[in-house]
Amino acid sequence: MKATLSIVCAALAVTSIASAQTADAKKTEPAKSTSEAAAPAAKPAMDKVSYFIGTNIGGNIANNFKQQGVKVDVENFLQAIRDQFEGKPSKYKEEELKSAMEAFEKVMQAKQGQMKQAQAAKSGEVKAAGAKFLAENAKREGVKTTASGLQYEVMKAAEGAKPVPTDKVNVHYHGTLVNGKVFDSSVQRGEPITFGVQEVIKGWTEGLQLMTIGSKYKFFIPSDLAYGDNGAGADIGPGETLIFEVELLKIEK
Repeated sequence: MKATLSIVCAALAVTSIASAQTADAKKTEPAKSTSEAAAPAAKPAMDKVSYFIGTNIGGNIANNFKQQGVKVDVENFLQAIRDQFEGKPSKYKEEELKSAMEAFEKVMQAKQGQMKQAQAAKSGEVKAAGAKFLAENAKREGVKTTASGLQYEVMKAAEGAKPVPTDKVNVHYHGTLVNGKVFDSSVQRGEPITFGVQEVIKGWTEGLQLMTIGSKYKFFIPSDLAYGDNGAGADIGPGETLIFEVELLKIEK
């Protein structure tokens, strides 16, 4: 029951944030004259306000349940809300609801366990494919492998300073999976990015300290130096080996 309630609370929080943002936006408006300030506020169209609130709350709840594969009985769901607004007694006894929720939570826990097992199996397959790729890649001329397993290739050498862990760097990068799919690229956005050397994945932290200003390297980063079994977002799945072309533009102390 706690998991289900947390979804509803999250949805309510979204609506509260939206209202707060609207209020903050009004604070930035220029001060109005006395006559304007005295004018009565227009009466809100509560049918539209109610629909807006329902859209925000209902949309978030619906999306969360869909992601978890939960099919809600919409009629009973809406009836419960109406009953609460109208102060009507519950359609079911408390014992019935408690028993149903306990059974529901057991089903959800089992489903989550199955999902974790499937994710672990998928991660293992992807890791194995990545390890095979790296083993072959290590044989290529110009590719070097560090003690951690990071592989790199110098695409453009340059003379200059190297960053240390406490520095911030400004870089251009282009990231792909082993299959060539682009998942992130400052090059495509046309705007370099600045961040701390220790604020990124392990493979980047290590690789950046090998570079000099003006150089361009290609990093081949095994899963355990990237996002591991968790992955990152929709584009980087569990166990993925990542490839980055990185150009170090400048160092900021």
